[in-house]
Amino acid sequence: MAAEKRIFIVDDNEMLSMALEDYLTRKIDHEVSTYTTGEECMENIGDTPHVVVLDYNLDGDDKDAKNGAQVLAEIKAHNRNIKVIMLSSKDAMGTPLEELAADADHHVFKTEDAFEQIAVIVNNMP
Repeated sequence: MAAEKRIFIVDDNEMLSMALEDYLTRKIDHEVSTYTTGEECMENIGDTPHVVVLDYNLDGDDKDAKNGAQVLAEIKAHNRNIKVIMLSSKDAMGTPLEELAADADHHVFKTEDAFEQIAVIVNNMP
């Protein structure tokens, strides 16, 4: 069996985060932590996650909060080995190429099979 991976989920939609956390902990044996802001994620980045599932639109209540692209840049500046899966809605169709060019390792749209896609990606990461 592969070693357990530490996964961070960063999404301002708490219901989606909790559902994804539940799905991943049932499907794969990994440690999962959830954060509603990029700032919370970066405060805990010293825990060195293997994978960060990062919402592109972190548009919660704080209008000065960092967006997903800014958090992605901070994660990669901290440790280039942390894998990042960008998560965005289909109406953000223009952003995947920007994100991948900006060092995201994978991109998943928020569709009905998004959770399964994320589980497959995480399981296939070294």
